[in-house]
Amino acid sequence: METEIKTLTARLLAHRVVPRGDALAKKALLDDSFRLELDKSLAAVGLRLVENPYAEHIAVALLPEMTEPVFGSGDAWLNNNLGLPRDGVALLVILWALIILPKRERQIARVEAGKENQSDMFGAQKPLETGETVSTGLSEDALYADFGKALGGRTRFNANLGRLVNLGFIVRRSRWLDEGPMLDLMIDYAQLAPRIIEGALADVLLRREGRDALADKRAEAAPEEEDAAEASAGPLFDLPPDDAAQEETR
Repeated sequence: METEIKTLTARLLAHRVVPRGDALAKKALLDDSFRLELDKSLAAVGLRLVENPYAEHIAVALLPEMTEPVFGSGDAWLNNNLGLPRDGVALLVILWALIILPKRERQIARVEAGKENQSDMFGAQKPLETGETVSTGLSEDALYADFGKALGGRTRFNANLGRLVNLGFIVRRSRWLDEGPMLDLMIDYAQLAPRIIEGALADVLLRREGRDALADKRAEAAPEEEDAAEASAGPLFDLPPDDAAQEETR
């Protein structure tokens, strides 16, 4: 067991994250005695294991009592140990709000739906869905249009996005931003979600919900438009494209 704990700890420190499906990660999550020894080993150097059932990876973070000794206090206080400037932290919080909050809503909704449809009360609980099935990402251009000027303009925006990509918070492909392995692990959902939903970014989330509602209305109207077209011009063989998915990510 000692060798396995050393191996997992070293991998967490070297790679920052370990996939939840990894053999040692599974052992840390399912084996109580192994987890107890792992927690003791990490606590000895001021660290703790970070995991949640909604994330695809596990990681390590500072113990709460180590925050002040490591980051300092008063004028010397550091808001993070990742070298992010204030506008970089703001961009990280915005990305978390626009990617993780909707993802969590989808995951919780699917869990609740599964409970309602479960006929066998002793049946095995299905694992939570993660990855691309529930995390949809967003357009880089749309994000810049909404927040780019407030975050320092194009140069600062691109520089901070690059930092977040290098740190594993975001995956950037062809001007599309997807969730990275660190995004759902290193920010405390229980603390930040209420502050965002009820406070700082509430108007942003309302605007996004408005866009989603508009997309739903257009999707509902599409069949009626097609029926009218069929009545006036006969059967259609080339249906108009559904832009609901595009509207959802604008």
